[in-house]
Amino acid sequence: MSRLSKPFRTVLQFVGIDWTKVKRSIRGWGPYWTNYRVFKRQYRASSREFPLSNLSPYLTDRYEPGGTASGAYFHQDLLVARKILQRRPARHVDIGSRVDGFVAHVSLFMPIEVLDVRAIDSQVPNMTFRQADLMKPLPELEGRLESVSCLHALEHFGLGRYGDPIDYDGHMKGFDAMAKLVAPGGIFYLSVPISAKQRVEFDGQRVFAMPTLMRMAAAQFDVLSVSYVDDAGRLHADLPATHAGVGQTFGLKYGCGILELQKRA
Repeated sequence: MSRLSKPFRTVLQFVGIDWTKVKRSIRGWGPYWTNYRVFKRQYRASSREFPLSNLSPYLTDRYEPGGTASGAYFHQDLLVARKILQRRPARHVDIGSRVDGFVAHVSLFMPIEVLDVRAIDSQVPNMTFRQADLMKPLPELEGRLESVSCLHALEHFGLGRYGDPIDYDGHMKGFDAMAKLVAPGGIFYLSVPISAKQRVEFDGQRVFAMPTLMRMAAAQFDVLSVSYVDDAGRLHADLPATHAGVGQTFGLKYGCGILELQKRA
């Protein structure tokens, strides 16, 4: 690739064009037209029970895997849902996690309440939704929740990506507000992107170093376990907080850190 290729791809990304998908689409036109001609010949000789209608090309699917059983969202959603299932709290409240993954998993075995800065319109059984900005306190819930989660959401607080107000310290305000919701002895499940090189990728996300997360948690929580998804998308589950890799964020370029925290009395 030329030196201009990466900046060019970045410019395309800014205007909503995924260059990898563009290349796959171009590659996919040849097989598509070959298959179409074969199918059309078969159609003409058929009973025509299903009339041939408008064309609807899907050009990239043949070059993609049949499914994803790795990566941050896949592993964190299953891991934390399994922990909640094992504990069976009377009430669980989530802040901003993926509805079509983690929230859906939990709703299969218990009701789940979701707080999100954006409105969510859904009538799904076992799910209730409330619009709220978690950079601000929720006094009516403070100290009342035995089980709280925030998976791959805190990194966005204060960056404006989801319509929230700009706040450089939004992650700290969000963490403090969520921590106050947890009752003494209650459990807080938190996940964020992690890297040995801490940074903000505006307005996409913050990427945390593990020592920062541990420092944030230390004032109010005991760390029951540390899990992480590595650069290759593999899960390393239930490590102790004293694990040697924590201080160096496991040497990751871009992974996912998952903390299981218990509120101190």
